[in-house]
Amino acid sequence: MVGTLFRREFASYFATPVAYVFILIFLMLGGVFSFYIGNFYERGQADLLPFFNFHPWLYLFLVPAMAMRSWSEERKSGTIELIMTLPVTIWQVMLGKFLAAWMVLGLALVLTFPLWLTVNYLGNPDNGIILAAYLGSWLMAGAFLAIGMCMSALTKSQVVAFILAVVVCFLFVLSGSGIVLDAFKGWMSPMMLDTLASFSFLTHFESMAKGVIALNDVGYFLIAIGIWLYGGFLAVEQKKAE
Repeated sequence: MVGTLFRREFASYFATPVAYVFILIFLMLGGVFSFYIGNFYERGQADLLPFFNFHPWLYLFLVPAMAMRSWSEERKSGTIELIMTLPVTIWQVMLGKFLAAWMVLGLALVLTFPLWLTVNYLGNPDNGIILAAYLGSWLMAGAFLAIGMCMSALTKSQVVAFILAVVVCFLFVLSGSGIVLDAFKGWMSPMMLDTLASFSFLTHFESMAKGVIALNDVGYFLIAIGIWLYGGFLAVEQKKAE
């Protein structure tokens, strides 16, 4: 049943301009950030770090924009009542919606392959590191998406869902940054600082972007996805009971 819901939701993204607009904007901004802001050529190194370094900030706005319609639109249009009458569980619907959107994000990443070809043409990069960075980026996108879907389940307003998702995602991105850690360094123990940094998407993604696929990094993103999807599930169930 999840597979059927997945195919329906995936097709719906391409039945409207949503997927096309997202992919186009992602590819354009990825190229601009890599070649112009990231100084791709000036660095003189055959890698894609300038490309991947901007992914958290691209996802911060693009992914919530994609996720905000997932449940808010269903609630606003009244189709959520129809979903409740179908022989499927809310959890199955949640998984179907998530997997469909996650595949769209994965497709956007796959379509950046010309950058990979370019860096191989210009030098001899470590393709294993690049592959690990792609995996890390996709997992991180899934975590952003799960948060966005949870926020969408809380309200029927897509704008409110977008703003809430951006704020929550921003907190998860910023928690491991030097600015935040320096601000807490004066009154937090090193252990507490490490704990705070461990919640950051940046901390876990940067390791994978450097080619280190550690179980704790992969597990962190998968657990984050599971927790936020479950939070969205509870939100829908709560609204259902009202």
